[in-house]
Amino acid sequence: MSSSRIEYSEKYADEENEYRHVILPKELAKTLPKTRLLTENEWRSIGVQQSRGWEHYAIHRPEPHILLFRRPLGTDPQTGAVNPELKRLALEEYKGQFGLRGN
Repeated sequence: MSSSRIEYSEKYADEENEYRHVILPKELAKTLPKTRLLTENEWRSIGVQQSRGWEHYAIHRPEPHILLFRRPLGTDPQTGAVNPELKRLALEEYKGQFGLRGN
């Protein structure tokens, strides 16, 4: 299956995590497990390409071809580990987007 047909959302965040969803071709999604989350090796093996630290965290039952991913704010994309300084900066950016500075 061509990974060029896989679509990626922009990232979005809350105070704890950043998120994104990945839209698979429906024919590819039909071959995936329906009752459990995918491991990183599994989602990479079907052509999903992302930096390190992402976790497939939920199954969107109405649209199983959409994979939901999250990772903690401040995750270093090269190591997959949370960097406290990156986390502080990401949290400041999140708060700034919603006028929450100083809270």
